[in-house]
Amino acid sequence: MAFQAAQTHTEDNKPFRKQYRLFHATFAQFCYTGAQVAIAGFFINYVTESRPNTDNPLGARFLAGAQGAFAIGRFVGTFLMKFVRPRWVFLVFMTCCIIFISPSIAHGGNAGMAMLFLTLFFESIIFPTIVALGMRGLGRHTKRGSGYIVAGVAGGAVVPPLLGVAADNFDSTQKAMCVPLAFFITAWSYALCVNFVPTYRDVADRFSTTEIGVANNAGGDLEKTGESVKREERVGEIEETAREERLESK
Repeated sequence: MAFQAAQTHTEDNKPFRKQYRLFHATFAQFCYTGAQVAIAGFFINYVTESRPNTDNPLGARFLAGAQGAFAIGRFVGTFLMKFVRPRWVFLVFMTCCIIFISPSIAHGGNAGMAMLFLTLFFESIIFPTIVALGMRGLGRHTKRGSGYIVAGVAGGAVVPPLLGVAADNFDSTQKAMCVPLAFFITAWSYALCVNFVPTYRDVADRFSTTEIGVANNAGGDLEKTGESVKREERVGEIEETAREERLESK
């Protein structure tokens, strides 16, 4: 894998401050994680306020069901990525998050809760996919860049308070769901770029389609060094000599 990455990373010579794709991925991670945590954190408030005869224990059980939808979505998304480019799956899931959280702002009750269930389902693969796509092409900056992207989880400490303030101002958690919607739309900009902007898309595709260090060619394994070849030849000569000596002794 390291050999493959070394052969496919094209941004290795650029200074860290010019890794603009990395900073965009980090920003998208910040916005997405903030929206995800905000929805989960205020899910019970949303259900108890908008659905009649729903108390906190029942709302907690609904939240557990929504988290189950999240887990199922992770398996479904991973399966799809075996047949479809991850960047396309990422775009579809990110778009669906926006599509399904929007009606939950206008409609509460069972309909709104169902929309949040679907939103959590499509949230499932977004965090790890942003990490994977954002790290591609970083070369010698990979370790440092991965720290930046993972640090995007700080959004989970910023967006929920904003949703809480909006809920107090509107006197409705349902209407306050416009806050995570706004952050989803902002994170969506990265999904669009990684699919339609060549400087983003080409790096992602170059890494995923290359066969360097994976498939053998007519010349043999590219990672095999001359020293290992000579060692194998020497072992073969020793075995052949031993075989001839046994035959002569008979």
